Amino acid sequence: MPEIKNIDFSAVILDMDGVLTKTATLHAQAWKKMFDKFLKEKQGDNFQPLDIEEYYNEYIDGKPRRDGIRSFLNSRNIDLPEGEPDDSAHQDTVEGLAKRKNKLFHQIIEKEGIEVYQDSLKMLKKWKSQNLKLAVISSSKNCKLIIDKAGLTSYFSVRVDGITSEEENLKGKPEPDIFLKAAEKLNVDPNNAIVVEDAISGVKAGKKGGFAMVIGIERNGKQEKLKKAGADLVVSDMTELKDLANA
Repeated sequence: MPEIKNIDFSAVILDMDGVLTKTATLHAQAWKKMFDKFLKEKQGDNFQPLDIEEYYNEYIDGKPRRDGIRSFLNSRNIDLPEGEPDDSAHQDTVEGLAKRKNKLFHQIIEKEGIEVYQDSLKMLKKWKSQNLKLAVISSSKNCKLIIDKAGLTSYFSVRVDGITSEEENLKGKPEPDIFLKAAEKLNVDPNNAIVVEDAISGVKAGKKGGFAMVIGIERNGKQEKLKKAGADLVVSDMTELKDLANA
């Protein structure tokens, strides 16, 4: 592990899905089920299914729901109307697909529940005991629901999520808006905070934001991609950060 003990930081900003909770795989399941059904209806039995490793990580993971839909559809040269906020989940619009995916995601979490990464929980407890400021960020509008269900709410003084982004017109990852808003709400400069992410788009966002360090959590074989995206450090277990200390 590279020398990391002399980083000057007073806050940690953590992504939720895939860093704190094992919901990244649940999101991926919902996206695949939704898009595969949509593509089969549009293109027949010879459709090319959504490959999690190749397409999900590149075009969808970490992005706001509608941005992920636009990005993936663009990769397949499929043009859909945006639709209206009151579109139903059955309509073939960006809005309709967004609702379709969210409905599937809720069905999955109701069936499988929310599981917390124990290595992340240990580090939350450690950082909390050190009086570091902690923020949770997510592109998802389900962030509060998931954090509450996971029993993690008390660790964070700040939450910036998909609802915040919509209300405050924040750009989605790979733009740094969501991280910069979290730093602002924590009342810390970005160069005095570290970012922990598992998504390629999230690592890129953290680097654009000028944070003291961007740490990539490699949960499913994305180590090289996270490094290529600009992660200063990539670990497979959050407890590898136990020696991370203020200068």
